[in-house]
Amino acid sequence: MRATSQPGKRVSFRLRENMQLYLIMLPVLLHIFIFSYIPMYGIVIAFQNYYPGKPFFSFESANWVGLQHFIDFFSGPYFGRLMRNTFLLSFYTLVFGFWVPILFALLLNELKSGIFKKFVQTASYLPHFISNVVVAGMVLSFINADGIINAMVKLFGGESTVALNTEAGYFPAIYTITNIWKSFGWSSILYLASMSSVDPHQYEAAKMDGANRFKQMLHITLPSIRPTIFILLIFAVGNLLSANSEFILLIYNPMVYETADVIGTYLYRDGLLGGNFSSGTAVGLFISLINFSLLYIANTLSRKYSDYALW
Repeated sequence: MRATSQPGKRVSFRLRENMQLYLIMLPVLLHIFIFSYIPMYGIVIAFQNYYPGKPFFSFESANWVGLQHFIDFFSGPYFGRLMRNTFLLSFYTLVFGFWVPILFALLLNELKSGIFKKFVQTASYLPHFISNVVVAGMVLSFINADGIINAMVKLFGGESTVALNTEAGYFPAIYTITNIWKSFGWSSILYLASMSSVDPHQYEAAKMDGANRFKQMLHITLPSIRPTIFILLIFAVGNLLSANSEFILLIYNPMVYETADVIGTYLYRDGLLGGNFSSGTAVGLFISLINFSLLYIANTLSRKYSDYALW
């Protein structure tokens, strides 16, 4: 009888031992359930002609329109432009910005001066905490006809003055550079945390074998952050249709719509300002499904070829 009761006692002991962890997780799980799962029933308005005050689950035949809002969006005049701009702006940020925090973390990890290292680290974090409104104001003041960029062009002998905020061709570069500057320091935290877990004896052994600083970084430091790189890359691919719409709304204007208008800005104008809540929900649902599909594909390929995956 004693032998048969032991497994039950062990399970009970583990539950009591982990109770504190469960209690710590409870507020987070409640927050996710209340604000992420319960509101999902509102998705039904993507298949309705909804207006505020109307019940979500009305059974009137005129209230349900099926896939009409999706069809209207796909066949609309802005579909091609919105998809192209959203994908390209996110793709530029991924291609030109994903490796920047990795390189920055690798270089920062090589600094031996503690005071200078902390100063550089803190300075790189600061842009992340600056409001998008402030950053947008700074960018617009720089790219105006009388801004600092044109002033520097004149200083070096240039004569033509270009208002970059009205030139559609310059917008992707302005958006990409600003996003990289604002996020690279904060994004490097995870890589630096991964590097801190590397056993120092590995560096000592490599040094005794004749490896210089570059080879140590290449063969010890970089492999140590490889799992983090793959996981963050999966998330980045899953957000290829999620450009920073808030920032774009603050710096774009009708003259640059050709390269700046993305799905998020279209949803703001048509869904919120225009009061078309059903069509806005339909477009948002469509983008969410595309992003999830990209995330699933990226995770599957990563698990197949690198053994690193989210699930």
